[in-house]
Amino acid sequence: MRAAVLKSLSSGSTYRRGVYLLLGGVIALPYALLAAMFAMMFTQEGAQLGMIIALLTVTIVIASVPAFLSGTRALQIVAARSLLDVDLPDQPAGVRLDRESRLRSALWFAMHLLAGGVVALVLLIAMPMALALILQQFGAAKEAMAGLRIGPLDEHDTGWLTAIGVLLLVVTAFAVAGLGALAKLMAPALLGPSAAERIVALEAQSRQFAERNRLARELHDSIGHALTRTTLQATAAKQLLGQDDAFVAQALSSIEETGRAAMADLDHVLGLLREGGTVTPQRTLRDLDVAVQGDLARVPAMISREAYQIVQEGLTNAAKHGDGQPAELNIVVQDDLRLTITNTVGNRARANGRGLQGMRERVTLLGGTIHAGGDDGKWTVDVRLPL
Repeated sequence: MRAAVLKSLSSGSTYRRGVYLLLGGVIALPYALLAAMFAMMFTQEGAQLGMIIALLTVTIVIASVPAFLSGTRALQIVAARSLLDVDLPDQPAGVRLDRESRLRSALWFAMHLLAGGVVALVLLIAMPMALALILQQFGAAKEAMAGLRIGPLDEHDTGWLTAIGVLLLVVTAFAVAGLGALAKLMAPALLGPSAAERIVALEAQSRQFAERNRLARELHDSIGHALTRTTLQATAAKQLLGQDDAFVAQALSSIEETGRAAMADLDHVLGLLREGGTVTPQRTLRDLDVAVQGDLARVPAMISREAYQIVQEGLTNAAKHGDGQPAELNIVVQDDLRLTITNTVGNRARANGRGLQGMRERVTLLGGTIHAGGDDGKWTVDVRLPL
């Protein structure tokens, strides 16, 4: 118990909380000056009470406004998080504070000012007195102690006065520590998020999870496509090594280009996941070296990006499950966007692979349709996306 008490007095968090309370005393100072001014006005002889009351009413209304402002609450949250060690989330941008949140914030503002004023008075009165009582033991502050009487004690009872000074310091420290601990306990209840803010935070978290899933799917598609292509090129180059040097050189060049493209995609995804990272532009249908029927400018950027990933996954599957012949890609832009990938079916063709599942997820999210199947030795993936 004694160790816990000493730890609380020596902890840096205790003094940070004291600083937070003192901030409330600083903010309360103008309010105290106004209160003193109106008290003097009411006690003056011949004072016009009606005018003073009207002026006091207007002053109270104006002085109460800061307590209900969202900016005041935001500042209080930042200060409480830094000095009280309270885990409080920031106010979500674009969310209007409801009445309950404003009332809770105003109550916290008033309590902060009240507690800060008490702490400021204690420190301004109790601390100098305690130091004076302690210093008189060493012969200092004799003039300040002249004629002092505390109950049965007078200026000559130096030992008792020193004990009272030490006790006053300890009580002051405990009072500040207790008020700081109480402030930390009550801050989440009065400055914590409202129901509307919690809903906004949950929606933002859901969007973040969905975005991460999308990025994981893009990374799978891109890297899977690159690995499949480089594997096929390396296999072909190995078979023709020493027989067709031109083809081998072309295959190695293709492997190099594919690796660079995969690294660019990887940098893009990692840039999105890394806070503050540099994000490279995401590829679209315009980056495909294929003839397009229709105007690609009609395709929205988001649709074009997702369509590129669909084409990439489709070509990857064609390379995996085809018989080695090049796949045929057709892109038509009319009332909708149509993507058709056709290749010769190999003996490993599957109708429900992971790649097709990924394409179906993308198409479903975009509100489109997808049909995949084989006929007469041909495998066709037909995708339609609304514009």
